[in-house]
Amino acid sequence: MDGYGPQHWWPADSPFEVMVGAILTQSAAWGNVEKAIANLKAAGALSPLALRRLSQSDIACLIHPSGYYNAKALKLKSLADWLEESCNDDLGQLFSSDTDYLRGQLLSLHGIGLETADSILLYAGGKPSFVIDAYTRRIFSRLGLAPPIDSYAAYQALFMDNLPPDSGLFQEYHALLVVLAKTVCRRHPLCQQCCLNNLCQYWLNG
Repeated sequence: MDGYGPQHWWPADSPFEVMVGAILTQSAAWGNVEKAIANLKAAGALSPLALRRLSQSDIACLIHPSGYYNAKALKLKSLADWLEESCNDDLGQLFSSDTDYLRGQLLSLHGIGLETADSILLYAGGKPSFVIDAYTRRIFSRLGLAPPIDSYAAYQALFMDNLPPDSGLFQEYHALLVVLAKTVCRRHPLCQQCCLNNLCQYWLNG
């Protein structure tokens, strides 16, 4: 926190925008996701109802900057259909559900995996479900804190078993890991610049 300051992540104007962004960011740089979301906003298409009214090909055109646009258009259509069926597009009602139940429902949807489901739960729903991504795995592996089993569940348990179940804390912690990985703890790390190098086994072991 002291090194990077508050991240205020996830940048979005509504919970539904977070849900859309969580799908669009799959295998995409965030700058390209922002372009796709701007296209949806300009077309008045950033709502479940609007997405249901558009054809899959029309959605694909709007989200083209995010890449894999045909596949992602199908995912967004599936999400919009599910929101009508599950809560009549009432996200307040949706996120009042039990976290484990809701996570299971999200994982049953086309194109939503563990990271995307937890991103939706944490950032759109304010649920304390820690998001694990490649950045988190990289940093904690280099620190020497990786769990014995290299799995999503094991990494998530590392955080959720050792931190209070606070969604604000989880959001900030995850966002700080992302910025650290992007700026310093890269594939070819800039260890001398890292605020954690005095704790890092990768650095200390040369």
